[in-house]
Amino acid sequence: MPESKISVLLVDDHGLVRRGFRRMLEDEPDIFVAGEAGDGQEAVDKALELHPAVVVMDFALPSMNGAVAARRILKALPATAVLILSMHSEPSYVRTCLDAGARGYLLKNAVDLELVEAVRKVAAGGQVLDPRLGRLPSSRKVPELTTRELEVLQLIVHGKSNREIATVLGVSANTVAVHRANLMQTLGIHNTAELVVYAIRNGLASIT
Repeated sequence: MPESKISVLLVDDHGLVRRGFRRMLEDEPDIFVAGEAGDGQEAVDKALELHPAVVVMDFALPSMNGAVAARRILKALPATAVLILSMHSEPSYVRTCLDAGARGYLLKNAVDLELVEAVRKVAAGGQVLDPRLGRLPSSRKVPELTTRELEVLQLIVHGKSNREIATVLGVSANTVAVHRANLMQTLGIHNTAELVVYAIRNGLASIT
């Protein structure tokens, strides 16, 4: 494969959506799709395997959302550009992704040309924000959470118990309980229902 081509990893939990994006991108002579993933963990694994120039990723993914996956990918592959495609236009979701290191955020109803040009721009080191997003706040008052805490929070939002979360993350239930307690203490929240509402309202987790 010519080195001048931009390699892309497509991440979306809907196969038809990935197929549409693949066709859109592979019509371009300077872009090729190196692989696909259907959830956040698979995205991390595939990125580490393929070292794509750009990861085009949905925000709302099963188990691990796009922002958490972006953090994990960029920790290992800081030169990779992450471009988020999402149905969510709320500033909190956008800010969460940018804070995670994403170089771009497009709404999913963007026309074909916008996605292609966005991939080229983030691959070249630029930043892309969908013009329909409006003005974003320069910073948030949301306390900083670790990547692991965000993973636990996402699974709490999905209604998982400490034991179920422990199984997914490969840790002990006691460790999950500590993370849950730390989350509540850091965010000043006293029960799980409030924690779920806070996470969704502030774009820290998705309900997909």
